[in-house]
Amino acid sequence: MPPQRYTPRLRIQPLGDTALLAELGSRLDTALNTRAIALAAALKKRRDVRQAIAGYASVTVHFDPDQATHESLGAAIKRLAAKRPPMAEPGRLHRIPVTYDGQDLDDVAARLQVSRERIIAIHTGAIYRVFLVGFVPGWAYLGPLAEELELPRRQVPRTLVPAGSVAIAGRQTGIYPLPTPGGWHLIGRTNVKLFLPDSDPPCLFRSGDRVKFFATQA
Repeated sequence: MPPQRYTPRLRIQPLGDTALLAELGSRLDTALNTRAIALAAALKKRRDVRQAIAGYASVTVHFDPDQATHESLGAAIKRLAAKRPPMAEPGRLHRIPVTYDGQDLDDVAARLQVSRERIIAIHTGAIYRVFLVGFVPGWAYLGPLAEELELPRRQVPRTLVPAGSVAIAGRQTGIYPLPTPGGWHLIGRTNVKLFLPDSDPPCLFRSGDRVKFFATQA
């Protein structure tokens, strides 16, 4: 029998002279993210590809203009995306201790009309996917966050958020790895170091990893 094929939603558009953006969808979805990671891994094996970076549900592809064109690489992406990706192995599981005493915890509880204990129970009750790493070194976008904790970002971002702050916004959660401005709601803190400049790779989390939070006392 021929290999099983399927037709995911796929949109390919140029990004300058030597790059393409392949979009598989627009939802915050672990299955789409798995496909994006698999597509990026397949593209990295091609000689005409210099770099392939997976996003939530997309892949940014930088190619060698001496070996490929937008059209030829676009056709290759369509062929690769039409193949059902192999069963993905579970990413590494990180257990992160959190002291839930964030500056915004009471405000989040009031806006959501739930108790602090309920917020902690929901936040620690899930295993989150590392969708991608970016923004600042070591920052990982984690999700999906339960709908019960969904809030838009702060209307006025903070000019400085302490490193180790655990935060939520929309359907995502994350940990600030460095002191940086930020507009997410701070619900706790951890002493786990996410950016390790002397290590290879320097970031603790990688796309496809899993993260489980657990509560600790201050």
